[in-house]
Amino acid sequence: MTPAVSFQKVSRHFGAVRAVDAVDLEIKPGEFFAMLGPSGSGKTTCLRLIAGFEQPTSGSISIFGERAEGVPPYRRNVNTVFQDYALFPHLNVLDNVAYGLMVKGVGKEQRLREAEEALRLVQLPGYGGRKPGQLSGGQRQRVALARALVNKPKVLLLDEPLGALDLKLRENMQEELKALQKALGITFVFVTHDQGEALSMADRVAVFNDGRIMQVGTPEEIYQRPASRFVADFVGSSNVLPPDFVQRHSGQRRWGSLRPEQIRVLRQASGDGVAARVLSRHYLGAATKLALDADGLRLHASLPAGASVPDDGEHVVLAFSRDQLHLMEEQA
Repeated sequence: MTPAVSFQKVSRHFGAVRAVDAVDLEIKPGEFFAMLGPSGSGKTTCLRLIAGFEQPTSGSISIFGERAEGVPPYRRNVNTVFQDYALFPHLNVLDNVAYGLMVKGVGKEQRLREAEEALRLVQLPGYGGRKPGQLSGGQRQRVALARALVNKPKVLLLDEPLGALDLKLRENMQEELKALQKALGITFVFVTHDQGEALSMADRVAVFNDGRIMQVGTPEEIYQRPASRFVADFVGSSNVLPPDFVQRHSGQRRWGSLRPEQIRVLRQASGDGVAARVLSRHYLGAATKLALDADGLRLHASLPAGASVPDDGEHVVLAFSRDQLHLMEEQA
């Protein structure tokens, strides 16, 4: 099967800065693919390389088997939804959505009809006559999405499009985006620094750092089996454990990862548990997060709602299953 997007040893340099450094990547047709990483990790530059807003310094990019280097954005079968939406304030919603079709020379009657259909697709029927300034943030996000979808791209690029929304609306839009992608079958490439967005929506996730991909996998693989200390620490709230600790509990001298929810907090000695002292408690509604000191090693545990919570300063015992202690690569 021909990949929707393929990177082969792609680099993009800005002077001495290697924004993208020899990246190899294949995105499948019809996949919801997330690029996740901190600011400056190279994820947005990769998105811009797919869109054609940047050109690679070296390496090759193909979109559905066609080489993309040197091809301008308007000749690529991709569309981008930006974080700031980039809507024209002087045009009404319908004309905003139809703008790309107008540029392509599509007749007025046809482009307005297709724009109306795109608005229905994003649950905004009847909003065509309004101006962007009369819409909420979530509605503007939907208009930007409709404007991209009306062009029927093979690949839809989303550059942190939910970043400006409040928490509840962002969660709702995550569900809607995923449902829309499944219904349309279009390849979505979603850039975010928010691990929750990536894990909840994507079929696969690429974790970026310093211009390189640290790991690619399903959300479950990335969360449960991080390949490196960076991935374990960045994706979720993992306890990254040093080789001395791991050797005592697994017999192997390697770095390890243990998720807070996998730790049981006991108030009396139990087998080969780890003695610890509670430093602080943080109530999060569905769980209470504990910060603990285990002989100089700072750990975190997560207790579900309704569980007995020890007091600050209380001495406890931490227990976990050996198979929950994930061992990471030596070079991690």
